[in-house]
Amino acid sequence: MSDIPAFPYEILWGERQVRSVANLTRDDGRDLLALAPQVPVRTTVTTFPLERAEDAIDAIRSGSITGAAVVVT
Repeated sequence: MSDIPAFPYEILWGERQVRSVANLTRDDGRDLLALAPQVPVRTTVTTFPLERAEDAIDAIRSGSITGAAVVVT
């Protein structure tokens, strides 16, 4: 077998980066939530039923989602 040629991973699935911050304390979280109404933090969530999970992926790939795409059951 020959090696698979190298290419940028993001081309394969068109994935976005997911980042988390795991080094916060519970007090840090409380402070952030107390501060949020003053900023204000605005969230945007688009939900998709499980049967439309493929549509959610397509929407993320095309960049037509603002905020988060959530698949629900």
